[in-house]
Amino acid sequence: MKMPLILVLVMFAAGSAAAQSCPPPPDHAAQLDRLIEDIAVAEDEGAAQQISNQMWELWADAPDAAAQAILDRGMSKRAGWDLLGARAEFDRLVEYCPDYAEGYNQRAFVNFLAQNYAAALVDLDLALERSPRHVAAMSGKALSLLALGRVGEARDVLQEALALNPWLPERGLAAPGGPLEPPGDDI
Repeated sequence: MKMPLILVLVMFAAGSAAAQSCPPPPDHAAQLDRLIEDIAVAEDEGAAQQISNQMWELWADAPDAAAQAILDRGMSKRAGWDLLGARAEFDRLVEYCPDYAEGYNQRAFVNFLAQNYAAALVDLDLALERSPRHVAAMSGKALSLLALGRVGEARDVLQEALALNPWLPERGLAAPGGPLEPPGDDI
């Protein structure tokens, strides 16, 4: 018996979609915990930057080669200020790997650069649901909240991020005179 062509195509497409499912993201929790401990006692900004780079290596470790290729393409497009192209790649990444935090974080960064701070916040919250100690996503959330004029929330999020990485470049925002300076004790 011959199958209709449309049925063959539907079965092929279903099989291809199943073969293209994203595996779970790598579990780097123990390494990230160690790096957070290390950065808290870093001797200087140079040492802290090396540790921060190692954190980025963990966050940017995609679940498989296909996801890594999409992430890398998106980051390359973003670096070249092709924000629409980068957004399309990160849309593809979060669709393919909905449990991978960095897809949302990178899409949030593109939205932030495009000054779409509300959209950035949505993706940052999704990234932080998946990776609660993603210091870069926390810092991006603080910057997005600040851009939206939500200063108190921005201050709180930045303080959480600084508790994990006191060397964040955004730490100056919370310094005396900075827009996110903690309120003083008014006694």
